[in-house]
Order: sequence, then C-alpha cells, then structure tokens
Amino acid sequence: MSGHSLRARVAAYWPVLLVLLVVLVGLQRVLTEHWREGSALLGVAALAAAGLRLALPADRVGLLAIRGRMADALCYSGFGFAVLVLALTITRGSLAVS
Repeated sequence: MSGHSLRARVAAYWPVLLVLLVVLVGLQRVLTEHWREGSALLGVAALAAAGLRLALPADRVGLLAIRGRMADALCYSGFGFAVLVLALTITRGSLAVS
C-alpha cells in the first residue's frame, strides 16, 4: 500500500504539478484582469515544462512526456516563447469588456 500513498504520488508527479501550479497562478492573474502578467506566467510554465522535459530522465518526467524528448521540448519551448513575447510586447488595449 505504500506505493499508493500521497507522498509516493507527489514524488512521481512533481514535474507536472509544478507546471500546473504556475499555470493556475497565471490563470488567476488573467481572471483578475492582470492579463499581461498572467499570460507571461503561462509562457513561463511552458518554458519550465520544456526545461523539465530536457533535464529529467524518462522514468521521472511523468505526464510531461507526450512524444519524444526533443519533440516535447521544441513544442513546449516554442509555445512558451510565443506566449511570453506576445505578453511582453502588447502594451495597448485591454481585454476587459466595456
């Protein structure tokens, strides 16, 4: 039964939990009308996923592994950079409904 304890599950899934925590904080910022900060955090979460996918061995990466290591890292980092650049360069306008 020790293999199914909460500690064992957290140890097995900490990479995806870390990324999801950053995503949740980013979504909270977007929902509270701080959309640039929230979007930047979403980009950072994707870049963190790319870094974790490259740094961790296949048996420790958990649910971040979808395809091959390089394909995952390229997809995560491409999406992360695109979102981060857009969040940091759009300075005018608001997403709030008037």
